[in-house]
Amino acid sequence: MAHPKRRQSSTRRDKRRTHYKAAPQQIAICSETGEAHLYHRAYWHEDKLYYKGKVVLEKEEAAA
Repeated sequence: MAHPKRRQSSTRRDKRRTHYKAAPQQIAICSETGEAHLYHRAYWHEDKLYYKGKVVLEKEEAAA
């Protein structure tokens, strides 16, 4: 049976036990597109990449 060689401090034990309390990620609504997205993340909407309400990149269609 496994047995710890040294006692783990209460601080280390408590740090391990805090993770279940993490808050869920907040969702923002873009004022330009009305699209829901995570804060501080770029997101695609109608083949355009938006960040902070501005178009960062447009998806280029391959010419056939």
